[in-house]
Amino acid sequence: MIHKELLTFLTSLEKNNNRPWFENHKPQFLELDNAFKNSINEITDLLNQHDVIEKSKTYRIYRDIRFSKDKTPFKVHRSANWMRAGVERRGSYYMRIKPGNHLIGVGFFGPEKEDLLRVRKELEVDAQELRDIIEEPQFLKTWGTFQGEQLKTAPRNFDKTHPDIDLIRFKSYHFLKSFTDHEIQSPEFFDNINKSFETARPFLDYMTDVLTTDLNGESLI
Repeated sequence: MIHKELLTFLTSLEKNNNRPWFENHKPQFLELDNAFKNSINEITDLLNQHDVIEKSKTYRIYRDIRFSKDKTPFKVHRSANWMRAGVERRGSYYMRIKPGNHLIGVGFFGPEKEDLLRVRKELEVDAQELRDIIEEPQFLKTWGTFQGEQLKTAPRNFDKTHPDIDLIRFKSYHFLKSFTDHEIQSPEFFDNINKSFETARPFLDYMTDVLTTDLNGESLI
């Protein structure tokens, strides 16, 4: 579970987002952050029961404000990412803890231009396999529909009347799932999100197949 003390700290930080307050409470933050990193390690162990994780990353709480109009120095959430191992396992898992707005995510967040084009070309030829995966009842119940940003019209050199243009127009291919404060403090929370991630494996495996082959199905690795 995610402990209530972390939520309390993040709520206070949002109200006091300045360096003096943070420095005065830094010992508390370091203790809570260590517990959060231990939680990430626990989730990594669960993920490795059905996938192969290369590494996990816990994002810094310090914001990069160099080019931002928002000069508040700290993020008011804690987040982590899990990267799958090897070129034959594409995609990643994500979790964000923010009071009142917790979520997990899976998929391809801001893919490289070449990867995005390859996926679109695959969908242009045949999108049925992807539709079968993301419209499967348990998958749909767990993850809902794609959350990535879409173009308003067809990408360049794609037919705007294509029957699968609704999928081709996406700029990233990922899913998000939200949780309440109560849910993340449940003893079953880690198991629940791990089951959600496991449900997404057919999608990740499909996208991996696409991104590691050419349009003729020949391996690129």
